[in-house]
Amino acid sequence: MKQANALCCLMFLAGGAWAGTVEPPLQIGGAFSVPTTSLRELRFRSTIRQQFDFSCGSAAIATLLAHHYRHGVNEQTVFEGMYRHGDQEKIKREGFSLLDMKRYLQTLGFEANGFEATLEMLGRANIPAIALIQEQGYHHFIVIKGLRQGRVLIGDPSGGLRAMSQASFQQIWTNQILFVINNQQDRARFNLDAEWKIVPRAPTDLAINRNGLGSMLLPKLGPGDF
Repeated sequence: MKQANALCCLMFLAGGAWAGTVEPPLQIGGAFSVPTTSLRELRFRSTIRQQFDFSCGSAAIATLLAHHYRHGVNEQTVFEGMYRHGDQEKIKREGFSLLDMKRYLQTLGFEANGFEATLEMLGRANIPAIALIQEQGYHHFIVIKGLRQGRVLIGDPSGGLRAMSQASFQQIWTNQILFVINNQQDRARFNLDAEWKIVPRAPTDLAINRNGLGSMLLPKLGPGDF
């Protein structure tokens, strides 16, 4: 998991834009400041970043609670609670398990379980879920934040918010298990427009000429050109 996290960090740092304040020059009246937000900051706005190599589980739970069930926690609080109630030696070797998550959520009044299910079933339930994926040879917990038009919106504790096709997700989602909160579903937030706007579709339609074949073959004549 260390190599996977390091790779994610390198890719993220290379692709992120600088954040701060932009001061564009003006011809009249001096300059004004425009606050900016980097892509990196946007990707972690609603996804809590893991602080340790083996803490993707606690970061996923913190993301689920804080951003989908309006239960304010941070990763440190979740990490300490899951570690305190879990098999500490096993956690040191393998990281957190779904059982550790279940036990911790019970202490907060949330009932949760893992189910063998499909993305279509999750979409009908309209609730977020935690899933275990395998990328670059490493297992990793993520939060499924939304499903829309054949795409899966993912809150990744190591890389932030991202989206991929359902077909691509199926290839890395190896066990087909969805970990969901069974109760308090009236509090659940799923498929939020604000999150989808951060990962829009590639504007492939802009490369398509929609004027038709005629415009490619016939000259556009102006007055007096005939």
